[in-house]
Amino acid sequence: MSLGKILIAEDDNDINNLISEVLTREGYTVTQAFSGTEAKLHWNNETFDLLLCDLMLPGMTGEALIAEITAKQKASIIVISAKNTVMDKVDLLKLGASDYMTKPFDIEELVARVEVQLRKESTADVAREAREWNGLSLSEDRYSVQIGETDIRLTAREFGILKLLISNPSKVFTKENIFASVWGETEFIDENTVNVHMSNIRGKLAKVAPDEEFIETVWGIGFKMKS
Repeated sequence: MSLGKILIAEDDNDINNLISEVLTREGYTVTQAFSGTEAKLHWNNETFDLLLCDLMLPGMTGEALIAEITAKQKASIIVISAKNTVMDKVDLLKLGASDYMTKPFDIEELVARVEVQLRKESTADVAREAREWNGLSLSEDRYSVQIGETDIRLTAREFGILKLLISNPSKVFTKENIFASVWGETEFIDENTVNVHMSNIRGKLAKVAPDEEFIETVWGIGFKMKS
């Protein structure tokens, strides 16, 4: 069983491979990215528990990647960089990074810091009662959905779909993804089943907030939360 999913954004092959090898040996599931744009693609299409991020990345800088991620969601991010001034560290922490390590670094210390961050995230997940997105609040503990102070009554399937989308709001979920996750079945037969449930969810949300669009259709692919 994996201890957590980690994305490594580091353009130095040796460093990236070393971190990947050690964390995999420790029991983590690791995805490697060698540019900022590659890391962004992985982050938007998969779910990760932690990002290990260099700053001087090709394609998209680490600072830009972190800013884009933290503007949409809270995330555990450890920066690993040769930049070592106090202001560098302060600026990154203000931007949303959780921790900062200066190159060269000790690999055992990195493993320890990864463990600390994921332990914090696990504790936060237990304590966190609701997920929120643009004024829409979903509470798994109370099995409720609200817009402001108004409760939205959803069926179990509708709640499951919304929970899936809001759990990773930047990701586009295909109808097959949704069906497999919410219905718990791998054989996808009728896409209209998902369409009907999605239409029902949108209709119920629109009754409370007619001027807001919470769910976006990505034509030819699927659905995601509207940013």
